[in-house]
Amino acid sequence: MYVDALLGVIMVLGMISLLVMTYRELGGITAAHQALTDMKPLVPANLAAMGHEGWTSMPRWNSQWSWTLISSLILGVGIGALAQPQLAVRFMTVKSGKQLNRAILVGSVFILCTAGIAYVVGALANVWFLRHENCIAIAAAKGNADLIIPRFIDAAMPKAFVYIFMLTLLSAAMSTLSSLVHVNGSSLGHDLWRTLCGDKGDSKKVTRIGIILGIIGSIAVAYTFPPGIVARGTALFFGVCAASFLPVYWAALYWKRATLPGVWASIITGAAVSIFGLTFLHRSESAVLGICKKLFGCDELISTYPWPFVDTLCYALPLSAAALIIVSLLTKPMDQKHIDKCYK
Repeated sequence: MYVDALLGVIMVLGMISLLVMTYRELGGITAAHQALTDMKPLVPANLAAMGHEGWTSMPRWNSQWSWTLISSLILGVGIGALAQPQLAVRFMTVKSGKQLNRAILVGSVFILCTAGIAYVVGALANVWFLRHENCIAIAAAKGNADLIIPRFIDAAMPKAFVYIFMLTLLSAAMSTLSSLVHVNGSSLGHDLWRTLCGDKGDSKKVTRIGIILGIIGSIAVAYTFPPGIVARGTALFFGVCAASFLPVYWAALYWKRATLPGVWASIITGAAVSIFGLTFLHRSESAVLGICKKLFGCDELISTYPWPFVDTLCYALPLSAAALIIVSLLTKPMDQKHIDKCYK
């Protein structure tokens, strides 16, 4: 916990420093934002046609870009962040609801200082690249959105800050990785091995194997995924997690009437609907996977606008919540002995 706290402090200080130095480089808050607003005519033609209205304005209502930005990036990341497995591990270490409530303020400030600053700096990078390289940020990054902020930091910031900011990136990676490694190992060694085999065998060895497999899988994904996948992959992963687990987390905290069949129905419904939507409905993934094209001869089953651009979270999460409520109300409530047995 002390290590996580230290990594969190490094991340917050690093991001605040990046924001301050960005505004100083661009002439202050007002000048930087006004310059970004004046760059609206420089929005790429393909994004403008999709509804992009400039870097300081929301997209045109009900446009393709508005569905991509709001349903995938804003809702997917914003809501999905609450259901990440690595955060669930942290929640389980909290001693009481009072401490959890106290952590809300700290967590809100932390999210504002990490994700919020990244969004602001990413947009403001357009101003710096226009002044110094006569192009917008995506062009400076050669079309790879993942490289915009690294390219900006390397070109605009003092070299000493580049090394310091590397500590911020490593802190973020190590904090998340430590939790995900724990989840990978315990899922295989405890949840699966001990459930299927009881106390037979050494679950610690299986846990270590799960950790190794998780690390190998992460490295393989990092090298095989295409450029510009970070934002899309994050939104996709967070959205599936939210649809599968968020209603269950909510019930565990606030609704004692939830039952075990209701919990399973919610998890299965959220995961199944998300996978179905990604495979057959959401064009960004269904067209790449090609399964829908091979089976039905089209990239998505419903081509009526805006369904090909509506993120699966928008319908998977409500259906998952409905499954939890309906099945729980139709099944017998768990008595205290059953609850104690589950916790044991």
